[in-house]
Amino acid sequence: MNFEDEDIYEAVKHHLPVVNEYVNSHGGAIDLLGTKNGTIYIELTGTCHGCAMSLMTTKMVVQKKLRELIHPELIVVNVDGTPENVLPETYYTQETPEEEQVFEEEVSVYDKIKNMFVREK
Repeated sequence: MNFEDEDIYEAVKHHLPVVNEYVNSHGGAIDLLGTKNGTIYIELTGTCHGCAMSLMTTKMVVQKKLRELIHPELIVVNVDGTPENVLPETYYTQETPEEEQVFEEEVSVYDKIKNMFVREK
């Protein structure tokens, strides 16, 4: 497959609402985590997270539909905590890791407090 990870990510992000309809109808949702070498890493959430049918949903619904919409060789992996379904150490994503988001929030709270003391002087 001659696509960059960024291109695949964008295509999946664009088509995800259509694919998500089935999962939503069962009380779940799909989070796009990232892409690497033609593999799409997702996480099924809501009632689909940990469901015994999650592998079937991943392969027969999500992967099948994304292959129809984007490319027939795509592979979809549901990162579910099992050793065979993990995120690789490096992958493409546009999302900010949660650790960075928490740090940014802490810095902004610190700045607010700092500014309060500076104004009082």
